[in-house]
Amino acid sequence: MPAVDKLLLEEALQDSPQTRSLLSVFEEDAATLTDYTNQLLQAMQRVYGAQNEMCLATQQLSKQLLAYEKQNFALGKGDEEVISTLHYFSKVVDELNVLHTELAKQLADTMVLPIIQFREKDLTEVSTLKDLFGLASNEHDLSMAKYSRLPKKKENEKVKTDVVKEVAAARRKQHLSSLQYYCALNALQYRKRVAMMEPMIGFAHGQINFFKKGAEMFSQSMDSFLSSVADMVQSIQVELEAEAEKMRVSQQELLSVEESVYAPDFDVAAPQINRNLIQKAGYLNLRNKTGLVTTTWERLYFFTQGGNLMCQPRGAVAGGLIQDLDNCSVMAVDCEDRRYCFQITTPNGKSGIILQAESRKENEEWICAINNISRQIYLTDNPEAVAIKLNQTALQAVTPITSFGKKPESSCPSQNLRNAETEDDKIVSQAAVRADDADELIAPGTPIQFDIVLPATEFLDQNRGSRRINPFGETEDETFPEAEDSLLQQMFVVRFLGSMAVKTDNTTEVIYEAMRQVLAARAIHNIFRTTESHLMVTSQTLRLIDPQTQVTRANFELTSITQFAAHQENKRLVGFVVRTPESTGGQSLSTYVFESNSEGEKICYAINLGKEIIAVQKDPEALAQLMLSIPLTNDGKYVLLNDQPDDNDGSPNENRGAESEA
Repeated sequence: MPAVDKLLLEEALQDSPQTRSLLSVFEEDAATLTDYTNQLLQAMQRVYGAQNEMCLATQQLSKQLLAYEKQNFALGKGDEEVISTLHYFSKVVDELNVLHTELAKQLADTMVLPIIQFREKDLTEVSTLKDLFGLASNEHDLSMAKYSRLPKKKENEKVKTDVVKEVAAARRKQHLSSLQYYCALNALQYRKRVAMMEPMIGFAHGQINFFKKGAEMFSQSMDSFLSSVADMVQSIQVELEAEAEKMRVSQQELLSVEESVYAPDFDVAAPQINRNLIQKAGYLNLRNKTGLVTTTWERLYFFTQGGNLMCQPRGAVAGGLIQDLDNCSVMAVDCEDRRYCFQITTPNGKSGIILQAESRKENEEWICAINNISRQIYLTDNPEAVAIKLNQTALQAVTPITSFGKKPESSCPSQNLRNAETEDDKIVSQAAVRADDADELIAPGTPIQFDIVLPATEFLDQNRGSRRINPFGETEDETFPEAEDSLLQQMFVVRFLGSMAVKTDNTTEVIYEAMRQVLAARAIHNIFRTTESHLMVTSQTLRLIDPQTQVTRANFELTSITQFAAHQENKRLVGFVVRTPESTGGQSLSTYVFESNSEGEKICYAINLGKEIIAVQKDPEALAQLMLSIPLTNDGKYVLLNDQPDDNDGSPNENRGAESEA
């Protein structure tokens, strides 16, 4: 017996588009079977009607033959022989009428009745379960929509509990109706074979009995054939009973799970999050703009395929491309007072799509999966191992030192930094530095400091009413008299990203590796807040100045800066290595990483110019030759890098166009 296609009961709860697509195939098969059954029933009813008509016809014929005697023919003399002959024929017809009546009764019981029972019982049951499944699915969608609209802040716990119970009840109801519907469709694959053959067996047996009583018209081979068909039908019936019992047991096992399986976000307190995913699939709410200020949310099934984010609406055969995830960035966002929202941003910085997950676990796993895919880990030979290694290395190598968690209100989020951190994490991870070389540049497990530059409000709070203790050698600007007499004064708007100790300053690769680790650490620990400062480059020092209080936060001698470089792809990232003496007599090396509003090459050029001024400061002629090599503007300012003013520089205090005064 050929194998029978079946729906997997284990996939009923997930209710994925793939399961729905397979379900549509079974539904189409059931609809075709229903149409064919109706046509077959009409043909069988026509045969039965014809047989009944034959009974009535033969009965009427017999009566008419007997009625010949009663006719008052004017010329009826000598008809006795005819009358006796007609009486004999009437008797024969009566005997044939008995046979036709038995055949009609047998056709009604063994041919027409089984097909009617199959249509009214099995096909009607499938149709009813289909309607119940549709109603349960609609109730589940409505409850999920209501759950998705729960506000994130100042949430009424009673309302939340009621909505969660409503979702669980709707999901359980949908699960139960889908299991019953799947079982009926699976059983239909067996019953339809029985329903097609059993009526014909009854028809054949009736005809054989009819003709056997009239004459021997069927051979023994036909009897053996019909016997074998009857045996096959019996075996199918036995197999159906066994499969029905198996499905019943499986259904009970699937329904015996905990109620938490039906409740979304049941482990909100301590979800088990897998951060090493390179593939992800599930339902998300997609935000669509329907007008200038109006939006709608649509619940769709999303899945990743390679470096693409795909979407497959319910009922669709295949999914369509929504977003290319290569080099994209992803981050959690606040959107319309909804929980668990995140945004995917394109590599060029444009805002992409906004999605909403149904739980905290799903939200964070989607963010981690998209972040891993954006690094193009899926192109490696063993992407799972690479993802695990990268996340373990980042978690072990990073010990964040930050005060942002304690004073989140004192800092302002930077949207540019969010995009840069996630995007540049992927860019820096593709640099030419191998893992072994990275260990030679930076020791594994080196801690990263994120808040060397304190916010101005925090500084004022610490120094209100007393003189500030300076842990980083910060002083007010008036203690730096060289600022007025310096041959070079260049101001840049920057945001401090992090600093860490390094092992060498012989190559700029140590700066690129520090950038990679700092950005990776910020992404892993969800540190997106930064403090904006002014970076003043003079011919002697490099100073960080608070733009609100004009207090110098950090000061670095240009002679102590041994390496400096801008990122090769993200032009706004810049870093430098500082060599500082220690009390033990040795020296320590630290790399500082910043994000600038202008190109990092401008800062590097200014630092290089300052170091050249220091190198030739004792030689007046060489100094004059150096200053003459820098072009002047109409107002007597030196132009660095011959650049035009940068429209992205957002500070009125910055000398736009990277100009310096001599």
